[in-house]
Order: sequence, then C-alpha cells, then structure tokens
Amino acid sequence: MNEAHVTITGWVAAEPHYAVTANGTPYLSLRVGCTPRRFDRQTNQWQDDDSLFVTVNCWRNLAENVNASELQRGTPVLLTGRLRIRQYERADQWRFSAEVEALTLGPDLNRGTVDYRPAQRSGPLTDEDRQLAREAADQWALTAPTDEEEPKAA
Repeated sequence: MNEAHVTITGWVAAEPHYAVTANGTPYLSLRVGCTPRRFDRQTNQWQDDDSLFVTVNCWRNLAENVNASELQRGTPVLLTGRLRIRQYERADQWRFSAEVEALTLGPDLNRGTVDYRPAQRSGPLTDEDRQLAREAADQWALTAPTDEEEPKAA
C-alpha cells in the first residue's frame, strides 16, 4: 500500500525482451526513455533536459499482451507501476537501477491509434520469477544508452 506508484510517458528505447520462466510465468522487460523539454524564455526555444531511462518489468498477462502488441524501439508509450530503486555493486562500484514493475503499459494515444483486442488472466509470481527480473534489469543497467536508444523529443 505504501509503495511509490509512478506514471511515465516516453518511448520504447530498446527492443523488448520476452521470456517464460521455468514454472511457466510469462515475463517481459524493456527500456523506456523520456527526455523532458523546457521552454527557455531567454532564447525563445525548447531545450531538452537530460534523458532518463527506466527498466520496465511486465509479468503474466501484461507480459503476453505487450509481447503480442509488438511494441518496437521508438514506439511512444504510457505506463504506470511500482517504482523500485535497486542498489548493487559491480566492478567495485555502487550502482543504482531505476525499475518499474508495470501495472499498465500501452501506446500513447496522443501520438497514434491502436486496434484493441481483449485478453485473458493468469497466476502469482515466484522467487525464481523475481530473480529472472533482476538479472534482466542488470543487463540493461550494465550498458550505457547508445545514440540509438536516445528517446525522441515529444
């Protein structure tokens, strides 16, 4: 109940990774990037702030539905979920990883249209499922964003 819920509007920054855990739970991980824009009154132009990249983890039906939706790098998305900041050590350095366990994720309808198809439901997560999510998130955290991953300006 006292979890930090966030809403993020951004772009798919890398091709989603879909897997099914050993016990059959569907899982999908993707990177979402957003670049805030501010209007600079002095120059009378829009300025891009630093980009933010977040790992988004989807489970069960949401994972299957996102996978079936074929979201690709560059697709504008809107998502809500539970924010998690993980701290870990790698190569003798402390690192932080921002992750969102998605509750909802879909195309941003301010920037396009979609054909909706209803889907069905499934069951709870195991510790093995959560370990798979941590390992996939570490893959994203280990690589710095490339120019290809830079989100498009809105």
